[in-house]
Order: sequence, then structure tokens, then C-alpha cells
Amino acid sequence: MPYSTGAAVTDRRPTLSHQALQDRMDVLARVHRVPGAQLVVDTGAQVLSVHTGTADAVAGTPFTADTAVPLGSVTKVYTAAAVMLLAEDGDLDPDDPAVEFLPELREVPEVTVRHLLSHTGGLPTGPDSDTAAGTTASRYLSTVCTARDALFAPGTGFSYSNAGYVAAGRLVEAVTGMPWQEAVRVLLLEPLGTVPAFLGDTRSARPVAAGHALNTASGRVRPAHQNLAPVEAPAGALLASALDLVELGRALSGRSAVPAPATAARMRRPEPGAGPSVLADAWGLGLALFRQDGRWWYGHDGNAQGTSCHLRVEPDSGTAVAFTGNSGGATALWRDLAEDITRITGVRVPIAPAPADRGAPVSLPGCAGTYRNGPLEYRIEAGADGSPTLSVDGDSPVPLVCYPDLSCDLVDPATGRREPGGRFHRDPATGVIDRVQISGRTARRTGTA
Repeated sequence: MPYSTGAAVTDRRPTLSHQALQDRMDVLARVHRVPGAQLVVDTGAQVLSVHTGTADAVAGTPFTADTAVPLGSVTKVYTAAAVMLLAEDGDLDPDDPAVEFLPELREVPEVTVRHLLSHTGGLPTGPDSDTAAGTTASRYLSTVCTARDALFAPGTGFSYSNAGYVAAGRLVEAVTGMPWQEAVRVLLLEPLGTVPAFLGDTRSARPVAAGHALNTASGRVRPAHQNLAPVEAPAGALLASALDLVELGRALSGRSAVPAPATAARMRRPEPGAGPSVLADAWGLGLALFRQDGRWWYGHDGNAQGTSCHLRVEPDSGTAVAFTGNSGGATALWRDLAEDITRITGVRVPIAPAPADRGAPVSLPGCAGTYRNGPLEYRIEAGADGSPTLSVDGDSPVPLVCYPDLSCDLVDPATGRREPGGRFHRDPATGVIDRVQISGRTARRTGTA
């Protein structure tokens, strides 16, 4: 696989730490079979920018500092910021019922704009992109956001929801009278100096990267098709570079006029109901929050088809770290690179929520049953040895390990390796387990085993 490398230090001559970071990027990209990647580390005193590889493994297009990468769910940060800019102008209030702008939400009238942005509205995640293709935002929302499919009372829990961001994008369109792409460009991208690029653009004003997948049989990396449905654009259709993400991070630290510092601080504040999950330690308005060394960091992770993108910012010090990679293996690259970032630059960046001391595994009577998140069915049953297993939509069951705090790990059947899975929730009135949250998405109990 051909690799080209490039590096830059903003307003400074290259340093030893910069070259060390470049060297590690080059090595890890090869180890993880990632065609191309970007990393920017702003320490508050120095900005280190490195990139490596190719934007398209077939065409051999070089990956540059300006190459825009499909951001996946990091797009949600931009959508949330656009909504909050409208609030800043007095066009809406975060505590307004969303149905005031979107009649499609008539069955869930208590869901507010704040709930949409913080994933606390109790809305299902929404259908997959293939199912959503060809539908309109109005039909999508009226089908998904129903009283029958509500997961919990708004503001009382957390469930990561693409549907909530389809609604947030539709809200931006309703208030501005512009398509979501145009509104985000005018409200946010241009003020931040980001050249717009979106999935589905037939022509782009900047270089763009393809996502890639590894063919395990042949060992070859090939471009992956982006299948995000047009209606889901506010949840995942933006392309940007790591430098663009750091610029967004600076703005949301209150170091920019767009948004105003007070608005940025509002977005970073932990929201009620959005407690710890496997995704983050808390959630703000569009921002995942991570607690480390007594300080709050914010950011977001995103995966499109064959890409992996990440942003982390500590607002008090002005430290910001952004990474983009154009293959599924880039997530592992990002995790490995975190240790090198600390060793080389002194920045200890939080990759995941802070680990908790959960005690020894326990049996969890009463957890078996059927749970639903929209059309998705989660089935928990007792395995051959009595321990619980989880299957989603009829997939092969995966063992669960449960803990006294109701959290659980997923166990890889092939390796036995445990990964944080989620947690169960009890009805406070009855003490009965009535919900399970897996990978940040909550499913409501609908039946017993």
C-alpha cells in the first residue's frame, strides 16, 4: 500500500516531538491497515498537525492536511451548534417543545429541543439507512417518533438516537427556511473557515477521502460505499478534516464569536438524565462529556462507512485533539495513538468513559426477557451455564457478564475478551428491571423470557 506523509506545525518550526508523532502515525497506519489518517494536537502552546497515506487506496490520491473525511456522527456536533445559534438569536429556546416547530412529533409533545440534542427524549434510534432511503423527513419522524415506541419519559434517561438528530436537522430547516446543508454552511461552517463538503456532493471544492474496508480473505483494502440516507444527513453527512475539527473545538471552548461563549458553555453543561454510559461519562447539548483528572473534556466519536473520526477538547486549558482515519481499522489506530500522544506531547486524552470499580460479577435474576428499541429486538436469555446471553434481531447470542451496579460487559465468544456493554435499569416504583442500555441505546422491556 503506497503511503505519502506530511506534517506541519502551526507558526513554529518542526520539533522533535512533532517528528516523533509523525513517525508513530506512519507506523500505526501500516499496522492497522489504514490507508490514510490525520491527527492534530493543540496543546494550548503549540499546534502539531500530521497526516499520512492515501485518501483513496485505488486512485492513490494523497492524504493531505486539507482532505475532508466523512465524519459520521461527529456531524451531530455541527447540527447541535446550528440549533444553539438559532437559540442565541432568539428564534427558539432549548426548552421549547419540539412539536411547536415539527408537527410530526405530535405523539411525543413533551419532547423538547434540549431532549433532541442530548439524546434524552426517549426516542428510538431510527431505522437503518437502507430502510430510511427514499423517505421524507416528515414521514420518517411521524413513523419513528410515536407514543408506542417511546423508551422512557423525556428527560429521565439516555438513549443515543439518530432520529433525534433527523428531528434537529428538520427543526433547523423549519426555522431558517433553508435546507440543512445550506443552513449549516451559513450559520457555522463559513464563520469557522471550514470549506463545506457533504456526502452526495457530485463536486467538492476541496479534496475528499473515501472510506475503506478490509477484505479479510484477500487482505486487500477497498473503498467502501457510503449508504447514509439523505434524510439522515443532519446525523452524519458532513465531511471535514482534523484541522477543521480542532477549529470547531476551539469555538465550543468559548474562544470564538460563533457561537458566543455563553452558548458554548451551555452546550458543554451535563444534562439531567444523560448519566454515564459506554459512550461517555455524561452528555451535553450535542457533546459527549468525559471526566478525567477532575476536569471535564468534551467531544464526539463518529464512524461512517469505512471511516473513524474523533474530537476531544479540554476547555479550561484550550487543549484539543482531533483524529480522522479512512478505514474501519482507524478506531484501533486512534486508541493505540492515544498512548503516544501522552508520551510525546504530555496531553492525556480520554478515549472512553472513566473506568469504574464495579466489584465482582454477579448473577442478575429477573433480567431475562424481550426488549425493544423501535424495530430492534433485544433478547436476553439464560445460557447453558445459567449466565445471561444477548441476541439482537436474532443474531447469534453473546454472553453477558453482570455487576452489582447493574452494568454489564459483552463477551467475545471467540476470544473471551470483555468489552463494556451497558447496563440494566430498574423501575423505581417496582424495582423490576424494565430497560437495558446496550452500546448507548436503550431498549424497553416488552416481555419475559
